[in-house]
Amino acid sequence: MSGTTRTSADLDVRRRQILFRAWHRGMREMDLIMGRFADSEIGKLSDEDLAEFERLIEVMDRDLLGWITGEIEIPSNYDTPLFRRLKAFHTHTSPIHN
Repeated sequence: MSGTTRTSADLDVRRRQILFRAWHRGMREMDLIMGRFADSEIGKLSDEDLAEFERLIEVMDRDLLGWITGEIEIPSNYDTPLFRRLKAFHTHTSPIHN
């Protein structure tokens, strides 16, 4: 079971692939972090945001988790508005369930 709570039936192929990849990273914690964010936001992301999310999906789990938890400094090239949205989604520094 993937954990997703969202159907992909209304999504285009690219968004379906991103949603699948967000839920199938390897480390369960990262599946939950990336997957839940994707469930909530995938339908609203711009093409630019989708490209950035795809780039984040390629980051090693241990690095991305460290950035999100604050244990590792975020490299400036990854400290983007989308990354900050992803981090805020899980730290409750912004509204998460509109």
